[in-house]
Amino acid sequence: MAERLLDVKDLKVRFATEDGIVHAVDGVNFTLDRGEVLGIVGESGSGKSVTAMTILGLTRGTNTQYEGEILYKGEDLIRQSEGRLRSVRGAQIAMIFQDPMTSLNPVYKVGDQICEAIRAHDDVSGRTARGRAVELLQQVGIPNPRQRVDDYPHQFSGGMRQRAMIAMALSCNPDILIADEPTTALDVTIQAQILELIDKLKDDFDSAVIMITHDLGVVAEVADQILVMYAGRVVEHGGKRDVFYDPQHPYTWGLLGSIPRLDRPKPKRLHSIQGSPASLINLPQGCKFRPRCPHAFEKCHEEPGLENRIEQKGHLDRCWLTVEEKKRLRVTTLAGEAVGAA
Repeated sequence: MAERLLDVKDLKVRFATEDGIVHAVDGVNFTLDRGEVLGIVGESGSGKSVTAMTILGLTRGTNTQYEGEILYKGEDLIRQSEGRLRSVRGAQIAMIFQDPMTSLNPVYKVGDQICEAIRAHDDVSGRTARGRAVELLQQVGIPNPRQRVDDYPHQFSGGMRQRAMIAMALSCNPDILIADEPTTALDVTIQAQILELIDKLKDDFDSAVIMITHDLGVVAEVADQILVMYAGRVVEHGGKRDVFYDPQHPYTWGLLGSIPRLDRPKPKRLHSIQGSPASLINLPQGCKFRPRCPHAFEKCHEEPGLENRIEQKGHLDRCWLTVEEKKRLRVTTLAGEAVGAA
């Protein structure tokens, strides 16, 4: 049985602002075992990155309110001191941020930045850290690592900068690697290489991965479990095959319907979910997707729970439609006939 690394229980994150309380994350639950890849999917503002950054303690502030638990090997990270979080951050739970150009310091050599990450957690000499940095650059597929270790970020291409960020994240052999939109701004060929690299390194380092993205096509390549988020809530959670081949929530249908398909006739234009994401300050009554859902009805003014409504064990969704109604309506939605609001 795989080791349980992370157990997030009823996580709620709120930010106090001049305009009101921002309900950024509201009641998120999931677990992560060693060797597993969890994909968290949703539009911008759905709470994906806030969830990940809260795990690392990066959302702490005087205007932040927390509820719930984030158990890393049984230790609740929410209630730990900043000093304890610094020892966990990078060494045991590491993160690859969205934009490697802004994440890497432009005035320091790439190798020096990796060495700094190593020596922040391990008591080793500069020579040992440099040797480790060269090994890591080689592991992530950067050619001539002994020479490139002395290059600056601007001398790396976008894909190579992302590889360098992955090398830095893996420098202390963490248990959990959080990848926040790791393929953003990369061309399709480089995207595939980065995803393949992350999947390979997960096995090499015996770690677990949380993959955050707005693109279901990305998680289709590597994820074992998929968490679909909307307006700070999980609206669907299940295994990869369950979510892709038997999706249960209209929001998931909209996301899937917006992806080009090679097994269907080419549409005149890609379909989209009409309307705007819900305001996290003034949330709609009941189902948060209701104002954009073409299948909403009176019951949707009540908040549905995240429940297992179908036979597949562990496939949860947050929708009042019956299983029979979902089977019937999903066909037209995924064909692009009812993706927008009614």
